[in-house]
Amino acid sequence: MKLLMIEDNESVCKMVNMFFKKEGFESVFAHDGQEGLDLFKATPEYFDILIVDLMLPSLDGMSIVMAIREFSNVPIIILTAKESEADQVLGLELGADDYVTKPFNALTLMARIKAVSRRSSSGVKKEETEDTDTLTTEYFKISRVTHELFYKGTALAALTPKEFDLLYFLMEHPRQVFSREQLLEHVWGYQFYGDERTVDVHIKRLRKKISTESHSFIHTVWGVGYKFDETE
Repeated sequence: MKLLMIEDNESVCKMVNMFFKKEGFESVFAHDGQEGLDLFKATPEYFDILIVDLMLPSLDGMSIVMAIREFSNVPIIILTAKESEADQVLGLELGADDYVTKPFNALTLMARIKAVSRRSSSGVKKEETEDTDTLTTEYFKISRVTHELFYKGTALAALTPKEFDLLYFLMEHPRQVFSREQLLEHVWGYQFYGDERTVDVHIKRLRKKISTESHSFIHTVWGVGYKFDETE
């Protein structure tokens, strides 16, 4: 796995780099926001995942996430020292796949990195075929091989890795209700640590991309969770 970490605290970078090396990750570090964005733009196909701090010199993390989401769906984890829920939610709404709040345990960051990347499109095995990794419903066709989503034969806006994973999982289990905790465990790959907003924001983003005037497709079951249902 090749990571780009944009973080101005060099001590933090040195600490996490020890864990990256232990896992066999190839890591590149940038300590300036604009520098990090330019580095990714130069070779966007090289990196498998980005870790972006929100408070950076030259260019803040929010701006970096927005800029990258204009041309790439690479998995992004944001780091924030802020305790404000609004900052975390805004980062997710702008397109981040997950967040880790400072100060953080390096093992927690490693777990989130593995969880975010585990089900991304880059993890699809070559021997998998479209027949076994494509779901077709009355309205949709979604393929893990091409990482594409079609509505009545028309390609929809590209989904981020976690949006794709979330929708695919819900479509695999139509009309079955899942709690936020269950979705975090099945889609993100880690157990519930109070990160309900991560699921809520991804559901909100998905609804914007797939809902029509007559169908919302992803329904809230109040007090329980969410389900995918094409019927009204």
